[in-house]
Amino acid sequence: MNSTSLVRNNLIYEDNHLLVFNKQQGILVQGDITGDISLLEILKKYLKISKKKAGNVYLGLVHRLDRMSSGVIVFAKTSKALSRLNKQFKNREVSKKYWAIVEGENIPKEEKLINWLKKNQKKNKSFVIDKELKGSKRAILKYKLIKKLKNYSFIEVELETGRHHQIRSQIAYRGFPIKGDVKYGSKRSNKNSFIYLHSRQLTLVHPVTNEKLKFVAKCPKDSLWKSCEGVSS
Repeated sequence: MNSTSLVRNNLIYEDNHLLVFNKQQGILVQGDITGDISLLEILKKYLKISKKKAGNVYLGLVHRLDRMSSGVIVFAKTSKALSRLNKQFKNREVSKKYWAIVEGENIPKEEKLINWLKKNQKKNKSFVIDKELKGSKRAILKYKLIKKLKNYSFIEVELETGRHHQIRSQIAYRGFPIKGDVKYGSKRSNKNSFIYLHSRQLTLVHPVTNEKLKFVAKCPKDSLWKSCEGVSS
């Protein structure tokens, strides 16, 4: 699939201020040391061609998703929109719901997890620690069991804070690593090293019109995610 088809097939919403996209697994959000093309670059190219823009295209990154996960991600098309959206995220005014398929069948029906996370920059990994230490950040999430699968459980996670690898580290520490997430204790990797973590829904206030908007992203196309279809979030 070329970049134009990729954008058209996964574009959720676009106006003069926002661009909302369903990121596919394996795509970088922002460039890194690998040198692989990023979603930010792909979308800038799309805007340049589709809007027939001369010169550089502005597109602000509001938040991030891990490379091997998928789902809703929001970009700002103006600096004003970026500033206002950043404020919403900082003030925890944005509602974020994730879907995950985790290892184990005996997961509780619902829980609220409160931990301290400390990021190891060299390993690009966050560790759960017992108490607050220098450089650690408080991490809060709620999850509920949606459906039991064979050898796995399908859960919905609602973030109260947005920390580095928060869901991956907290859920794994609780004893239910995300399927395929070997970095955080999964038994084996999935094809192409993808993990079963999907940013399903994001709700925010439009930075210009003040309208409340809810964006929902379809799950990746595979048999395990398909078994979770039809579930309301």
